[in-house]
Amino acid sequence: MPSPHCVISLSGVTFAWPDGTPVLSGLDLLVPPGRSALVGANGAGKSTVLRLVAGELTPSAGHVSVAGEVGYLPQDLTLDADRPVTDFLDVGATLRALRAIEAGSVDPADYDAVGDDWDVEERTVAVLGRLGLPVGALRRRLGELSGGEVVQLGLARQLLRRPDVLVLDEPTNNLDAAARDRLVDVVASWTGSLLVVSHDRELLEHVDRIGDLRDGAVRWYGGGFRAYTEQVAAEQEAAEHAVTAARSDVRRQQGDRQAAERLLAQRKRQGVRNAERTHMPAGARDFWKNRSEKHAAKYRRIHDDRLDSARGRLDEAESRLRGDREIRVDLPATAVPRGRVVLRTTGLVLRHGVAVDPDGAGLLDVSGPDRIALVGANGAGKSTLLHTLVGRVAPAAGTVDVRVPVGLLPQRLDLLDDDLTVVENVGAAAPGTDPNVVRAALARFLFRGARADQPAGTLSGGERFRATLATVLLADPAPQLLLLDEPTNNLDFASYDALVSALSGYRGALLVASHHQGFLDDVGVERVVEVGPGR
Repeated sequence: MPSPHCVISLSGVTFAWPDGTPVLSGLDLLVPPGRSALVGANGAGKSTVLRLVAGELTPSAGHVSVAGEVGYLPQDLTLDADRPVTDFLDVGATLRALRAIEAGSVDPADYDAVGDDWDVEERTVAVLGRLGLPVGALRRRLGELSGGEVVQLGLARQLLRRPDVLVLDEPTNNLDAAARDRLVDVVASWTGSLLVVSHDRELLEHVDRIGDLRDGAVRWYGGGFRAYTEQVAAEQEAAEHAVTAARSDVRRQQGDRQAAERLLAQRKRQGVRNAERTHMPAGARDFWKNRSEKHAAKYRRIHDDRLDSARGRLDEAESRLRGDREIRVDLPATAVPRGRVVLRTTGLVLRHGVAVDPDGAGLLDVSGPDRIALVGANGAGKSTLLHTLVGRVAPAAGTVDVRVPVGLLPQRLDLLDDDLTVVENVGAAAPGTDPNVVRAALARFLFRGARADQPAGTLSGGERFRATLATVLLADPAPQLLLLDEPTNNLDFASYDALVSALSGYRGALLVASHHQGFLDDVGVERVVEVGPGR
């Protein structure tokens, strides 16, 4: 059992996938009562930790303990489209028994099915209402709901269970703004224990502490996201000072080592001259030579040890520095002059019947380097619209006139050929470009040297995102209209910062579908277009 001061305990936990790929090695983790968050780079093992806590995975070594019942909302729900919503919520059998009793049934099995849960319908309706889901959803099947609504149902299912420990994995992914606000309210008002994996900065402001999973260990920071970033910034500033001091010490020790060699060489030459001048016998000369060599070796060891020690301090100081997260890139070929027509649509109706601009007001007309946000409820058609604009999906009616080269960064990062290296993938998108030019550009996307020669299939999540972003932005012809489809879903902090910094160097028109208001502010969106019926 966990200690009375924690609700979740992982002790020496090791886990690897069946193919031998290691994920965690000897992880120790204590999660105290209250609301806790776990953050870290993509691929660090956060979701694996949650699945171990939920009992979905078993460690190959070590122990996992949880105080009480766990309610777990995974990042990707595996669903049967034909399953009734009431059964998914685990209230279907109780509701059917309740209906039978209301209709006059005296069957003991119906009463056993209800048990003490006579208010199940009221509780269910209340939970759905809290999450913004209509009561009518109880009469539907899962396949009739949007992805965001299914995530909300998954949360509703856990709230109805009333677990001791609620575990959530990236719960705001695929949620529209209203649903995101309701989920944040659930977390902010949660009175039990909670462990959430998330990169949603607003959500993270409502936890009591944040654990950073890095290099196989977790370091805790008190407070929400702002407090976390302030503490990390202070640590990084101290680490940078330590690195500067350690580098100076290494240079000083290297200088001392070189000076020592010059002194030893000088003494050796002097000894030879003295022996020749005094006609020292061969035996005495050998004695003094051996003695001098032993002294020189000892002297060198002293300086070598000092240099090794200085290098060790430098390595330790550099290990505390986080990797460069900022992409510094200039993309002059993406520039679009003010006033130039980039995109026009006429009478556009998407394949599922949504009219993009029914009043003919030119809502989606784009000129110059406009930055436009596409917003709307889940299932409104934002992704369909973007795929229609690039010609991947045919419209039900109307026309699309794109007058500049266009690039799309899709939700699923499926643009890369896993068998090709990073530089080969970018080269395929920019045929005819000198490979050295491609490599120079990739260095600004943090793929330097041998990193550019990694096969795409071996990249971590964050690396894959940067490689995909580079493939889109470095294409030839350069995209002067860039379409982004929920680009912040599943991004760790480093990838988020990389995206924002890359877009600061993008000079073309930007059309982004996103529920993330903070991101829209960060990239300087100037106009908002609402997509969907009834707008």
